[in-house]
Amino acid sequence: MSDIQKTILETVSISGKGLHTGANVTMTFLPAPENHGFKFKRTDIEGHPILDCDLSLVTDTSRGTVLQMGDIRISTIEHTMAALIASDLDNILIELDGPEAPIMDGSSIKIMEALKKAGLKEQKSKREYFVVKEKITYSDPEKGVEIIALPDDDFRANVLISFDSIVLGNQFASLDNIKDFEKEIAPCRTFVFVRELEMLLQHNLVKGGDLDNAIVIMDQKMDQKDLDRLASLFNQDNIQADKIGILNNINLHFNNEPARHKLLDIIGDLALVGKRIKGRIIATRPGHHANTEFGKIIKKAICKEEQKNKVPQYNPKAKPLFDINDIKNMLPHRYPFLLIDKIIEKKDNYIVGVKNVTVNEPFFQGHFPEEPVMPGVLLVEAMGQCGGIYVLSDNPDKNYGTYFMKMDNIKFRKKVIPGDTVIFKLELLGGIRRGVAHMKGYAYVGDTLVAEGGFMAQIVEQ
Repeated sequence: MSDIQKTILETVSISGKGLHTGANVTMTFLPAPENHGFKFKRTDIEGHPILDCDLSLVTDTSRGTVLQMGDIRISTIEHTMAALIASDLDNILIELDGPEAPIMDGSSIKIMEALKKAGLKEQKSKREYFVVKEKITYSDPEKGVEIIALPDDDFRANVLISFDSIVLGNQFASLDNIKDFEKEIAPCRTFVFVRELEMLLQHNLVKGGDLDNAIVIMDQKMDQKDLDRLASLFNQDNIQADKIGILNNINLHFNNEPARHKLLDIIGDLALVGKRIKGRIIATRPGHHANTEFGKIIKKAICKEEQKNKVPQYNPKAKPLFDINDIKNMLPHRYPFLLIDKIIEKKDNYIVGVKNVTVNEPFFQGHFPEEPVMPGVLLVEAMGQCGGIYVLSDNPDKNYGTYFMKMDNIKFRKKVIPGDTVIFKLELLGGIRRGVAHMKGYAYVGDTLVAEGGFMAQIVEQ
């Protein structure tokens, strides 16, 4: 698989009914720009709302994965998501004129065939990966569920399923190369037990289910009259079972097709993480709920890694860009309110400053004598001073001052105490317009974020 982002060359559509809603739906795949990701658009709703394919929007996993934003729902997306990943795509807008992706034959193969027909187009931006560097686990002991991610040089998956059934007991499936997905995994259909069908119908589900889009397993004997009743519920002419096994005696694509389908589901659900995964996934008795909960753990690891990558590197031995005397020439602040000791880096859109916190700080006399903690308001002030230096350092020959106009989303994550060295990073958002600067500030101790917030400041000539 390429490390360059891709979209499709041409728009392509498929049509079918939703497994649970029974609604006839057309799903259209459209090319999308770089860094767009996967998004669904409901074209049947006023305003054509768009939902990101993101774990934060998952609201239901009882019989498929459901995205929801307000009252807008898109159901049973996992087969589509798996097909997008296996087709080596990154940026697609998916239009739906109904509430659920079409089930097609209960697998991903028809979707992959449509995407292949649309063709691939390479884009310029690089694809981002989450590289598993240490063991990540999720478990539900009561249900016997465990999902593990281990370091590996590519994406690989192993799945073990186990059911209390004489027909479907233990099965194992594996995928060592995503390129093999189309042949080995994509044709594998969803499955259901006969004993579950009436319950599902009573809960207003599987209204679009039939023997053409699911493997229906009968693991206990049933009278023909009961089978005939099920046939009428599903609008089938008849249902036959010569013996315990698969209804209508359809042939499986693989002896372990159910396990392979569970592997398909994992790939589809983990696509909602937002990044491709380089690691080996080992799953025991997975399901949509477990898959998405595991995905949330990975998402947290991604956020932690991204935050760590944003932490400025500080070398105390390196000569500062601006020392304390340079700062005093730019800022009007003086003891005890000058809170930046030096500037170590300044680029087009950000600046990095340093504050060494000692027990001799005057504010520790009252905040607090027995437990010295740097006041959060002073962390905010220090970020503001750092941002002020960013602005004022570009105008050394003029007398300017900066004044807060607005602060928002201020968050304090951890205490700052004597002995800490605080690194401030202020990022310029959207340039300076009409003498107003918008900035995002971060304060770190080591690689730990201790405070952050947004700032708006006015630049005034004095």
